[in-house]
Amino acid sequence: MGSDRKAPAVVVKVVRFVPLAALAVLLLDSATDFFPDDPIAGILTPARLTLLLGLVALLVPPGRARLRDFRTRLDLPVALLVGAAVAATYRGGHPTAPLRGLLTVVATYYLVVGVRRTRPESWRAVGLLALAGVTAASTSAFSQVTNGTSTGFCRTGLLTDVACDAGGGDVLIRATGTFANPNLLGACLVLLLPFALLAAVAVDESTARTAIVVMVLIGYGALVTTFSRAEYVAAAAGLLVLGGAYWLAPRLADRARRRVLAVVGGLGLLAAAGVIWGVSRAGDSLGVRGQAWWAALQVARQNPLGVGLGRSGDAISAAAPGERVFVHAHNLWLNWLVETGPLGLLAVVAVTVVAWASAGRAARDKSVLGTFGLASLTGFFLAGMLDDPANLDRISMLFWLVLGVVMAEAPTGWRRRPAAPVVLDDDTIVLNVPRPHLRQQPSHGRHRPVAAAARTEPARARGPR
Repeated sequence: MGSDRKAPAVVVKVVRFVPLAALAVLLLDSATDFFPDDPIAGILTPARLTLLLGLVALLVPPGRARLRDFRTRLDLPVALLVGAAVAATYRGGHPTAPLRGLLTVVATYYLVVGVRRTRPESWRAVGLLALAGVTAASTSAFSQVTNGTSTGFCRTGLLTDVACDAGGGDVLIRATGTFANPNLLGACLVLLLPFALLAAVAVDESTARTAIVVMVLIGYGALVTTFSRAEYVAAAAGLLVLGGAYWLAPRLADRARRRVLAVVGGLGLLAAAGVIWGVSRAGDSLGVRGQAWWAALQVARQNPLGVGLGRSGDAISAAAPGERVFVHAHNLWLNWLVETGPLGLLAVVAVTVVAWASAGRAARDKSVLGTFGLASLTGFFLAGMLDDPANLDRISMLFWLVLGVVMAEAPTGWRRRPAAPVVLDDDTIVLNVPRPHLRQQPSHGRHRPVAAAARTEPARARGPR
């Protein structure tokens, strides 16, 4: 009888372990590329098999995720983005491999949301997994620099790209780490480093926290070895967000001030778009990027439904003057416009605005995941103004993983609901921010619902108020 009772308990533990394990494998594969790209059978790659196992385990009782656990504010923009990608692919008769890649990262997004909603204590795991990804990528980068391993990318200072065999003491190797070029390594670190800092917040013991901080500093040091100016600015912006989130939060309590900030931010984005339009018309005013933007706008004008996923580089190279070969449009949003047309651009702009606004609101409410998510997204979107690292599947996967973490913190609607009192050990506490998506579960012994545990466990880690 005893063994019969233990068997179901073991099965339940294994089922609950699989979704988070799948996320760990997917994140580490994105940071290191340890999975082979060749499919096991048909279109089933090792990464997609891992994703499928995670989703299936998440839907298996007991404690299975329900439909409401997957709902987010990004559902409509994501559906529009997928629809635009499908239209561009099938109307143009293009290969479906890039579309399958998009569906894979979108499914991963919902896996993250489901795990966070059904396992609220997993916030600590987010930091530890990000730290593991940062450690793998950054130590590989340092190895290249310290051993003088040629990566094919070199610079003299921060200004000029030169051939690595040019000689001279001022030729600096640009580290690529586990990626193909320095900018991709920088994008990976910009996305993960804020969440790696979360690992230091999640532990109580001082020596463990010191070790985590050391690994994070190594990560920022590896970012320096990329000699990527855009990633420097992006990383600095993320650190400024982390430093200023708590300072800004009490000053944004007034709705009028928040509206002013939103208007200023919107005008800033419009100004940036205007700069891109202006320099693109000037052709060579920004060198390579000016040429790419000018050609991208020409291609977008001639292809209102887009040229198809993964085909922007060839289309821009054909339209740009000279013989330079481009991989993408050197701008995240412009690249989606070229590949999926205005509908795709509208969807990506909606994803950007909704995700950033949701992270900002969560940070204002002292959510630790919201604060770190805001830092990560701010840096990545800034880098996306001059590059499109998400054009690579692995960076795209990391981006959608971060989106899942951020959007799982936000309720599905925008209206605030009054927080319900929660009884905890005969005391009554009021939740600061309601979490309507967290389900109540039967308590054992003490009256401690799931929602209470979700809000009280990270409370000590939220930092100064």
